[in-house]
Amino acid sequence: MRTHYCGELNSGHNGQEVVLCGWVQRRRDHGGVIFIDLRDREGLVQVVFDPDRAEMFSRAEQVRNEYVLQIKGLVRPRPAGTINAELPTGAIEILGLELEVLNSSETPPIQLDTHAADASEELRLRYRYLDLRRPEMQNRLRTRARVTQHLRNYLDRNGFLDIETPILTKSTPEGARDYLVPSRTHPGEFFALPQSPQLFKQLLMMAGMDRYYQVARCFRDEDLRADRQPEFTQLDIEVSFLDENALMTLMETMIRELFRDVLGVALPDPFPRLTYQEAMRRFGSDRPDLRVPLELIDLADLMENVDFQVFAAPAKDPNGRVVALRLPKGGELTRKEIDAYTQFVGIYGAKGLAYIKVNDWTNKGRDGLQSPIVKNLPDAALVGIMERTGAMDGDLIFFGADKASVVNESIGALRVKLGQERGLMDEQWRPLWVTDFPMFEYDAANQRWAALHHPFTAPQENQLALLESDPGACLSRAYDMVLNGTEIGGGSIRIHRAAVQQQVFKLLAISDEQAEDRFGFLLKALKFGCPPHGGMALGLDRLVMLMTGATSIRDVMAFPKTQTAACLLTDAPSTVDETQLKELALRLRTRT
Repeated sequence: MRTHYCGELNSGHNGQEVVLCGWVQRRRDHGGVIFIDLRDREGLVQVVFDPDRAEMFSRAEQVRNEYVLQIKGLVRPRPAGTINAELPTGAIEILGLELEVLNSSETPPIQLDTHAADASEELRLRYRYLDLRRPEMQNRLRTRARVTQHLRNYLDRNGFLDIETPILTKSTPEGARDYLVPSRTHPGEFFALPQSPQLFKQLLMMAGMDRYYQVARCFRDEDLRADRQPEFTQLDIEVSFLDENALMTLMETMIRELFRDVLGVALPDPFPRLTYQEAMRRFGSDRPDLRVPLELIDLADLMENVDFQVFAAPAKDPNGRVVALRLPKGGELTRKEIDAYTQFVGIYGAKGLAYIKVNDWTNKGRDGLQSPIVKNLPDAALVGIMERTGAMDGDLIFFGADKASVVNESIGALRVKLGQERGLMDEQWRPLWVTDFPMFEYDAANQRWAALHHPFTAPQENQLALLESDPGACLSRAYDMVLNGTEIGGGSIRIHRAAVQQQVFKLLAISDEQAEDRFGFLLKALKFGCPPHGGMALGLDRLVMLMTGATSIRDVMAFPKTQTAACLLTDAPSTVDETQLKELALRLRTRT
């Protein structure tokens, strides 16, 4: 039905007769000459109809936005002075010779001839097939296709096998909630949709597949955020007989080549590495945004013996933390702006936000500092603060003092917000690895240890004894890849010895009976010559979101869900027929 895509035509096609198919972006009538901007997946081209061809001109008068047309025409240069340098096809136009309306269109509820969305997200999701016609959305999905293809090609070249794992699998209620699927043939029993292919890819290593990958659909019934969806896609990877350093090098080379080939961007070689402890100390986050130059400065040793208990109490608390965050030229902030930042850190549990404006420390010392808290701090503490932060006249110092978790979350988030709002962000791409995570974190609510990553992560070899003596101090062989403050992937070397896996299950309060019921197939497989192995999962949606400059993964997914995990396009989830429920041996009841 066509000889070319609209967007691929250029001056090299001058004089050629072409057949095009696409949608009407807009129709313009300029004093007896009709211009139609015809759009398809590859772009836009201008078609001209003149009144010399009366029948075609009459048809062109009838078309409206989003009509589907087939046009036969002649490629010719645009007249002098009418070239559109911003359009790839802007040097040429099509003289319309024939026009056929393949389908008409009602007036769309979404304006499609603008780059940015002008409609609410609810309307865009309800009419997603229209929203996806916009060039912005098409470019994002095209980029996603290129990214996926590039990643597949890299892994294929490096000896990985693309192997599918089951979608209907066993429920293992660790972490997020499972999506459950009732079984008709086994009444009262359920499959679960996979939260990840974790156990199956480990079993593939035990089966001798050596190098596996899969572009895998995953499902988690959890509360949603901008970078979460109930169903999402990850690039799932597992290898045998590689340690973490070799695996991380392989993965970062893949990402470096991806950015080079798709975006024309040179990422650092190698990626910098931070331990979990250093990342938390310097940035208050295990996914630090290195584009922001600000860092948290510990002050606990300076504050232990001051009379100001707001600082002294957390300084003496083993679980507390006192930090400073220096904002260059922050003395320009108004009280209203400082109050707004105080409100912001309150979101993360901070009870307040102390600060000191450094007006003239150089000449006036203490008298050159402006703050309600200065009177509560001795000279030695103030000198220590100024020296340690490197604050200069005109700067402002924010303080966080509370439980370490509260300080890390609140001041870590404030650090990024200040970087964004005060023009401190480095515009470069800043990837890094975060390593040496703790194996466990203590779940105070349930009074038990929980796996920081997942229960199949291996402890570092020299710390096996800590599983018994001090689990909180035991470090894992886990690693996360972080890009501009977003975790885009995580992985670990796995436990490959049955005794160690059983020891970890026991530590996590998973009884022998529970372990056998949930993971018996894994424990059995570990006893039949399991190789050392490890892997990684990269969040494809998050990665493409960053690469395209989108603010939500919903904008790089063809048919995403809403914040309440609903599909407005198809009106799912929905009720089902009573007959279907009976076949599944199910009966609905009111939730209490």
